[in-house]
Amino acid sequence: MSSRRRITVALVGLLVLVLGGWLIRDLGSDTGPGTSTTALSALPPEAAQTWRLIQRGGPFPYPRNDGVVFENREKRLPQHQSGYYHEYTVPTPGSADRGPRRLITGGSHELYYTGDHYASFVVVDPSK
Repeated sequence: MSSRRRITVALVGLLVLVLGGWLIRDLGSDTGPGTSTTALSALPPEAAQTWRLIQRGGPFPYPRNDGVVFENREKRLPQHQSGYYHEYTVPTPGSADRGPRRLITGGSHELYYTGDHYASFVVVDPSK
């Protein structure tokens, strides 16, 4: 086999490996950001308080903002139809406003947390 042919075969093989890894990564992440979950107990204590309010249906500290549809404009959560996600404020001690922390619920009982106003999310396991 000529050296030119070996280089071509090696490049094609490398390309197949890179594309295969990319596809596997994307297919494995359909449950949302990351594949692992974070225990609710590992989040700030205010997140657990907000979760209890969500389960009871309120009352919420920001009634005009809590329970509203989260549009997922940043596209950091799996794509669903409008109305699938709802957001709730996780109070930030010392903040003069709502602060950056939120719990996001999904229509199939998913739970997500962001501590940085939608820049990133973690999947939350509320049973832990």
